[in-house]
Amino acid sequence: MLGQYKLTIDTTARGTTDITAEVAGKVRASGLDRGIAQLFVQHTSCSLLLTENADPDVRRDLEMLFRRLAPDGDPAYRHDTEGADDMAAHARALLAGCSLSVPVAGGSLLLGTWQGIYLWEHRTGAHRRNVVVTLLGEGR
Repeated sequence: MLGQYKLTIDTTARGTTDITAEVAGKVRASGLDRGIAQLFVQHTSCSLLLTENADPDVRRDLEMLFRRLAPDGDPAYRHDTEGADDMAAHARALLAGCSLSVPVAGGSLLLGTWQGIYLWEHRTGAHRRNVVVTLLGEGR
């Protein structure tokens, strides 16, 4: 292992926050030449997402899809301790996932041309989120 880092991301509301630059910066600073950047979010109501970074309509459409799959305030939900978005946020996090692995070569993330790494906040309010970045592989 070449390093383990924690990124703290402040969200403003439901939606995506691009964290690609922060992750790439940790890779560069670590001296990792070739290996894997493994990311894990330490929460149950947000997700990590690897998706298109060129057209924001993709992320808008994903939000619309998840509104349909896990609507806020569904009367069938029993878990609503923190409000109408509580259980919906947990369901969305389960569907989208809490971890990602991205290959690294030449000290850079091997992302495709239109790929970006996002923290996807599923709660309607602002939150402080922690993402653990573990870097494994060979150093320079």
